[in-house]
Amino acid sequence: MRKLEQLNFDNTFARLPAAFHSRVNPTPLARPYLVSFNPAAASLIDLSAEESARDDFLHCFIGNRLLPSSDPLSMLYAGHQFGNFVSQLGDGRAILLGEVKNSSGEYWDVQLKGAGPTPYSRNGDGRAVLRSSIREYLCSEAMHGLGIPTTRALCIVGSDEEVYRETVESAAVVTRLAQSSVRFGSFEVFYHRGQHEQLAQLADYVIGRHFPHLLAVPDKYSRFLHEVVERTAQLMAQWQAAGFSHGVMNTDNMSILGLTIDYGPFGFMETYNPAYICNHSDHGGRYAYNQQPQVGLWNLSALAQALSPLVPEARAEELLDSYGDIYSEHYVKLMSGKLGLTYAGLEDYTVIEQLLKMMQTSQLDFTNTFRGLSQFKSACGEKNSVLRDQFVDRAEFDQWAELYRARLKAEPTADAERKECMDRVNPKYILRNYLAQAAISKAEKERDFSEIERLLVLLSRPFDEQPQMESYAAPAPEWARHIEVSCSS
Repeated sequence: MRKLEQLNFDNTFARLPAAFHSRVNPTPLARPYLVSFNPAAASLIDLSAEESARDDFLHCFIGNRLLPSSDPLSMLYAGHQFGNFVSQLGDGRAILLGEVKNSSGEYWDVQLKGAGPTPYSRNGDGRAVLRSSIREYLCSEAMHGLGIPTTRALCIVGSDEEVYRETVESAAVVTRLAQSSVRFGSFEVFYHRGQHEQLAQLADYVIGRHFPHLLAVPDKYSRFLHEVVERTAQLMAQWQAAGFSHGVMNTDNMSILGLTIDYGPFGFMETYNPAYICNHSDHGGRYAYNQQPQVGLWNLSALAQALSPLVPEARAEELLDSYGDIYSEHYVKLMSGKLGLTYAGLEDYTVIEQLLKMMQTSQLDFTNTFRGLSQFKSACGEKNSVLRDQFVDRAEFDQWAELYRARLKAEPTADAERKECMDRVNPKYILRNYLAQAAISKAEKERDFSEIERLLVLLSRPFDEQPQMESYAAPAPEWARHIEVSCSS
């Protein structure tokens, strides 16, 4: 493991021409203090955990000092925001320090979020607040624990300097790690400017860095689009299966690698409601939970348009048409697994949909219901009373139970083995809004970061029984049921 000064930077994006980015240094913040450090993320860049105890660590990851060989910049991109095209966005409060190449040959972007204004800040202050930094830090690691592709979080460094949002809050910087920070909007900006040379240059860069197996094929741009379609469809299926809502699925928040990026007003659905909206700024429900798969396709269509100088229209349409089947196949596979079915078929869709309909009617907790289903007894005559009594319409549950029992007869696994399989894919613990809020309140009011550390450990093993943490699996208490999260979060 390495010291700060020994991090192996190789800044490939910084070597692209100036059209792709603006060089900018972080703006210092006074009196930094460590809020949380994530050893698991540090290992991705070969950074020793002992380095987090150094003053230099605080200053480097709040932007007061530059790491040796880093080359700070903010990336240019455009994007469709709530369906409306904005011709220039870019990193308004994020600064890419550079790319660290680890001992396994992997590249990781090291990016400071909240490190001050950039040329793309659009009159903003370029800052993040402690509240939003804690939410992003915890959720990116929670998603990783669930096995969902995501950016990672190295640390949060706080400061006493004030930032004004709805109220006055304290500033913080969260350090994000990602294998790439390129977005759909990174391509849109050059297409809409008619800069097709730069468009091709960016595509070649991304293919060379992240899809090198496509370099030698004659239709590399079409194959590239195909892989992005596939990754995005699979990511949407994973979000749906986890009950996760992103909140702001603008094209500038869509990763070219199919990662979950830019955590803002996200939410893990508690009471099952397919129309769940996690972002109270989303008045029309454009990014509601049940809209996410279709929005994924809409965003891919915007990317396909941006790539149209490189990908023939007929081929792009063919690739976009494949999205639905890829999504459906992956979604049914994931949801079948949540029911303990070892092989997935489209006939399982009926079992899944009937269960979800009953959960909605009975206002059941999404995560806890699937976790509890591992207790289902498949023997004839079993009433499964504990499960049954959760549903408003017991007769309807009995009908569904017979359907489910008949399907289980085709499975090679006994109940005990099926329970183990289900518990490996149905989490017991998710980052519920009230858990995040409790950690934020302690941090803001008392400068007590213990709850952040507790959640970081808990959410790294979301499928495990952790008896001492049983209360963290409970649905939101009454006081927390109306927590609202907006784009400023």
